[in-house]
Amino acid sequence: MKYKLLAASVLATLSTSAMSATYQLSELGAVEGAKHSYISDVSENGHVIGLANGVYKLPIDISYIDFTESVIKTAYNNEKDAYELSDKVITFTLDDIEKKDAINTNPDAHSFMVRFLSSLSRNFEYQKLNSLIAVNFKDSNVIEQPLFDIASVDYDGLTRSTTNIYNAVSEDGVTVGWGSAPYDKVSFTPDGKTEAESWFTHEFIERGIVVSADGVRVPLTPEFNEYGGTSRANDIVKTANGYTVVGNISTAIAEDRQENITDRCDNKDEPTSVCVYVLNTSVTSGVFDKRAVKWQLDSALNIVSTEILGLELTPKDDDDFAFTSTANALNKNGIAVGSSNVRYYKKDSTILTMPTYFKDKAVVAFVNQEDDWQGGKSLAINESNVITGFAVKRIEGTLRNKFFYHDIKTGDTVFPTDYFSSSSSFGNDINNKGYIVGEGEVGASNSSRRKEAFVYKIGDDKITNLNDLLPCFEADGETTFAYTMAEAKVINENNEIFGVATKTVEKRNSLGGVVTDINGKTEFESVAVAVKLTPLVNGTVESCAPPEAEVYERNSASFPWYALLLLPLVGVRRLFRF
Repeated sequence: MKYKLLAASVLATLSTSAMSATYQLSELGAVEGAKHSYISDVSENGHVIGLANGVYKLPIDISYIDFTESVIKTAYNNEKDAYELSDKVITFTLDDIEKKDAINTNPDAHSFMVRFLSSLSRNFEYQKLNSLIAVNFKDSNVIEQPLFDIASVDYDGLTRSTTNIYNAVSEDGVTVGWGSAPYDKVSFTPDGKTEAESWFTHEFIERGIVVSADGVRVPLTPEFNEYGGTSRANDIVKTANGYTVVGNISTAIAEDRQENITDRCDNKDEPTSVCVYVLNTSVTSGVFDKRAVKWQLDSALNIVSTEILGLELTPKDDDDFAFTSTANALNKNGIAVGSSNVRYYKKDSTILTMPTYFKDKAVVAFVNQEDDWQGGKSLAINESNVITGFAVKRIEGTLRNKFFYHDIKTGDTVFPTDYFSSSSSFGNDINNKGYIVGEGEVGASNSSRRKEAFVYKIGDDKITNLNDLLPCFEADGETTFAYTMAEAKVINENNEIFGVATKTVEKRNSLGGVVTDINGKTEFESVAVAVKLTPLVNGTVESCAPPEAEVYERNSASFPWYALLLLPLVGVRRLFRF
């Protein structure tokens, strides 16, 4: 699908800036040892950070597992049944895993154990794994940046048990993000039992972090840190005296949640930290009250001040809720944007999360609920105080996200025309020239929807699909262009765009080996890659297919598997900033 047809007004707009009618796409480097790579942020000086997912050779600790227990025997029998349904023969036994090191030599055995442990994510008697890592893109090299992970005592390398969300980078290369503490394997004897068991516990659920340009890590420990507390760092701006960082921070535990903890988390049936974690993930609002925060740091990354930015609503004595606000982005004018819990205008006992900005000690929710908007987040703000993000509305019976821009000066909120009426769309970034980048759904039916990246100029009638501005063919003039832009994450002042594309490569198993079918032929798969789009001043808009082919494909395309991967990470800068 590469029909290159743009409205004359869009082309005229593009041609008057550094952006031209076409772009050159370049990969930012392969992540050694991982399948997918993503962009999080890019500084104006060219520092690039992101994430990688699908780490190969995840370390499996089997030393504590009783292979006679029904939970793993049932999982293995289900695996055998799945093989038989596919007319395949299973290549390993539980005995091979327990006694013959199959997890390090047989990719099927390794993949089975990864899936088995993942299925027990809420059972803390089993090892915890996470294959999402933070990375720095430097001169075609991709370098992992550990946040809170440490070397394992049970196997070589990091524990690979931590959450790692890398969010933003300053103009001089100082970065921020947040993550979880690594899990420790501890001995614990539940009440009523005589023998100690292995349990996996960690010190805190989530904590913000600042990382210096040379890799020194500075945690942002919350002042309220019962049960570890929580904090997140989402954006950073360099100042004359240091840095300003925004995110959110725990300020208390909601009264009802504290009662739950007191009643249930007595360290008898399970470790207290496990009980608190389960409670925190079992209720929509979580355990902790959280507030948007602005930290001032000096040039040595010491915290000079911490300012709570507030909440749009005023909690009532009988509110049974842990309230949250968060700051996702910040401009040099000191205005932060993000989201806050608000009261539903028809029923104040119903709590929504709406796009907001934080300015002069006020928390302003600006999307009109009376137009049936029910949620959303602000994700970026430029130096002219124009915000972009997304809001949520029920369209054709389903909740959909729609990107917007809001001008603080005029108070106007605009929802531009996107791919089609029920397409979900997100505005991820905005530059000072008024260009917004993001992604939206294409494919007319629910079963065929997939994401494709767009660029939009404030004042235009509609978005432009970035795939319409890429080449039709590779350099040989015959091979179809290998990439499809799925997400546009960042746009700089040169109108260079950074994001995520998909391409087809040799399929690899969980140990990193190339996969072949029963006939020995190499299999292929789509992967996500971090890319940069550079505008070509003398480029031309190509017509790759007749218009009817474009319409047909958008209405009939299948929903690719990689969309399932990308949607949960729709900008880690978006999904994880709550």
